[in-house]
Amino acid sequence: MRVSFLAFSLILLFSKNALSEEAKQSGSADVSKIDFKQEIQFNVEKYKLDNGLTVLLQEDHSSPIVSFHQWFRVGSKDEKPGRTGLAHFFEHLMFKGTDKYPGSKLDYIIQANGGDNNAFTSNDYTGYYENMPSGKLELVLDIESDRMRNLLFKQEEINSEREVVKEERRMRTENSVYGELREVLFSTLFKVHPYKWPVVGYMKDLNAASMDDIKDFYRVHYAPNNAVIVIAGDFDPSKAKSWIQKYYGNIKPQPLPERKYSSEPEQKGQRNVTIHRNVQSTTLAVAFKASQAGDSDTYAFDLLSNILGEGTSSRLYKRLVYRDQLATSVSAYAYTPQNPGFFSVTVTSKPGASDGNITQAVFAELYKIRAYKVSEEELQKAKNQIMKSYVDGLKTISGKAYALASNEVLFGDYRNLFKDLDEYAQVTPERIQQVAKKYLTPEKRSVVRVIPKG
Repeated sequence: MRVSFLAFSLILLFSKNALSEEAKQSGSADVSKIDFKQEIQFNVEKYKLDNGLTVLLQEDHSSPIVSFHQWFRVGSKDEKPGRTGLAHFFEHLMFKGTDKYPGSKLDYIIQANGGDNNAFTSNDYTGYYENMPSGKLELVLDIESDRMRNLLFKQEEINSEREVVKEERRMRTENSVYGELREVLFSTLFKVHPYKWPVVGYMKDLNAASMDDIKDFYRVHYAPNNAVIVIAGDFDPSKAKSWIQKYYGNIKPQPLPERKYSSEPEQKGQRNVTIHRNVQSTTLAVAFKASQAGDSDTYAFDLLSNILGEGTSSRLYKRLVYRDQLATSVSAYAYTPQNPGFFSVTVTSKPGASDGNITQAVFAELYKIRAYKVSEEELQKAKNQIMKSYVDGLKTISGKAYALASNEVLFGDYRNLFKDLDEYAQVTPERIQQVAKKYLTPEKRSVVRVIPKG
């Protein structure tokens, strides 16, 4: 059955007894007092080829566009010490192309057919995508299946791209306050888990990567049984299935390595790192190990991040920027990947502001979260903002393709995305406080500062 975008439903269903008697009599309804159920649903067909390739098809004929995503279950956490950065390095090499679609023509072919393409690498996965006009799906399937098995390996191109990646590391990490802060924060929080090294890799490891390292990485990880493809948008499913079988069906699966990642030992004392740089003001990060994607605590962390650091009405902004005038910017962030991640607060001070005053103010706000429940109004505002952002991300065809791919790769089941709104709705002030007491304790925090030299 063909499914239009209108069939994608965000259902806000009031329960039979949703409105209080007071609201019924007054003719008005306080949203914070309404018991409602949130549900997102759209039709998806999932199946596997004999070689293990996972396929998700989602029809949406609202626009003459098709979005294709091909993700591999490999990220920086699947690298080895001494060879960090291979997953990201390989993302670059994939654009060097094949004999049929050489790198010099690959982007031109996509753009000449009215599309765009790109890729990304994370700690947990690597993704490639194309957004194309309807009628160009077979071309995309031909290109991506060809890259999965026939990639060219030329030493001069590998050497050239190595320099590109190294320059990216210099620009985004070594010459960036926030980039270096993030890298040091990860290595401070994670001592044994492979999240401790950066996705871009270390410079010495990028220099050390050999042709054999690269070919072995391709053979092991870029296999159909380690991949998920998603097709969303305006296409004919019967033709899509026929083309998928034609272009992917003969690609052989590969034995996959056993995925074992070391668990972080319990942190029993505050960790401190100070970085001296030629800057005018201090940047402070306070972080705590947190939950992983899909864990019920993750939803509370997302809401807590919003309450503490999202926008000018957040607690940290009102105190540090508006009231005390100690900072120029504040943020709070819950990083919850496939394995346990972290929660952090980052503050950039005004030049000359006391680092001690800023640190104590952050600690004080974190103490309040542990000691006192957030208000119902505060929590409801956070829910509204997060739910709106979540739904907005699913309004586009490419957004739905991304959401389907990420949930399938992280959890092995795309249907996890359909439960998220309800999970957010169920978080209570008591739940926020419980999570804060569990994770945000002084002995479990890590503090990283970038301060002016001298």
